[in-house]
Amino acid sequence: MKLVINPNKNEWPELLQRPSFDANNLLPKVQEVLDAVKTRGDEAIKEYTLAFDQVNVVDCKLSAEQINQFASSLDTNVKKAIEVAKVNIEKFHQTQLQKVEKMETMPGVWCWRKSVGIEKVGIYIPGGTAPLFSTVLMLGIPAIIAGCKEIVLCTPPNKDGSIHPAIAYAAQLIGIKNVYTIGGVQAIGAMAFGTARVPKVYKIFGPGNQYVTAAKQLVQQFGTAIDMPAGPSEVCVWADETAIPEFVAADLLSQAEHGADSQVLLVATNEQIVSKIDEALAIQLSLLPRKEFAAQALANSKAIVIQEAFLAIELINEYAPEHLILSIQNAEAVAEKIWNAGSVFIGNYSPESVGDYASGTNHTLPTNGYAKAYSGVSVDSFVKKITFQQLTERGLTNIAQTVIDMAKAESLEAHAQAVKIRVDLINKNK
Repeated sequence: MKLVINPNKNEWPELLQRPSFDANNLLPKVQEVLDAVKTRGDEAIKEYTLAFDQVNVVDCKLSAEQINQFASSLDTNVKKAIEVAKVNIEKFHQTQLQKVEKMETMPGVWCWRKSVGIEKVGIYIPGGTAPLFSTVLMLGIPAIIAGCKEIVLCTPPNKDGSIHPAIAYAAQLIGIKNVYTIGGVQAIGAMAFGTARVPKVYKIFGPGNQYVTAAKQLVQQFGTAIDMPAGPSEVCVWADETAIPEFVAADLLSQAEHGADSQVLLVATNEQIVSKIDEALAIQLSLLPRKEFAAQALANSKAIVIQEAFLAIELINEYAPEHLILSIQNAEAVAEKIWNAGSVFIGNYSPESVGDYASGTNHTLPTNGYAKAYSGVSVDSFVKKITFQQLTERGLTNIAQTVIDMAKAESLEAHAQAVKIRVDLINKNK
């Protein structure tokens, strides 16, 4: 990591820049795949699956028997771990349901709001070197709690046409029945446009590589909503003299191993703690199976020494990290001053890994500074909120003149008449 000591504020924007990726070069290819799926449907999906995944899939939809077959080969301990995580994630997300509360804004004028599950949603689960079966739980559980009627899950096939047993087991455990062996851009196109085999959905969720990310952004132009803008995963750790260097090093590496484009940012109160963390990093990095990915991510990362706590807080809020770990004294009090972060991990015994898998919070979070304006995925992400109003004769009479005066002031006479014609009848019938 590059060491920076007490940078001036005018240096912050450059220091806090994420690794840039120019998507312009891949957009034409992504658009080509999307157009093919839109026009030729399942035939195009089959062709691209053969070209990109080297798999000749006869039927991309998995039967219940196939899902059960793949799931049955999963290690018992992993099954138990998934079951524990499921319970915790359900508990946390269940509390996010909102009761309908009717209120009377003035006598006879009743208003309320109701959350309604998005009818059809799509979930994309990456496969490859790190099959993200935990994301099945993180997206599927709130979708089910929200009351989504149809959940479509797409994930790339293995060379034999199967899917990872943990993905199969997680889907089976929470009750997702529509599972398709489709990966990459063609999966996003299938869910956005629909085919003879794959239902069209109204909103697409899930992480993916730069091609998947570009595809999600492009299908928005055709009316399909997406969860949020996404970029490479990232973590910021703020460490002081109370931090345990080995813990901090492990947290940094747990993020860095995602891939070479992941970003790691260390904010420290002095150079001594940075040196100790560097030593621990070197030892732990050498033992990682994915050390090449982690080493490349660390090479693009920074350690910034800022001695003043108020400046460190300001820097972190400016960075707006996806994950923020507070390995500092009075971490809980400091957490109250964090305005911009996807998820905050408080104290030395709150590693990011716990939130990634099983504490209960959702791990689908805003990256690339979007935490300034976006929340992580929750039950709210899977619902629409519809407002209702109901007026009695008395209520309409009470509010009529207000509406008439406002409508006329905007030169919208028909709006005023829609109220006046009713009030005239009410007065006539008195």
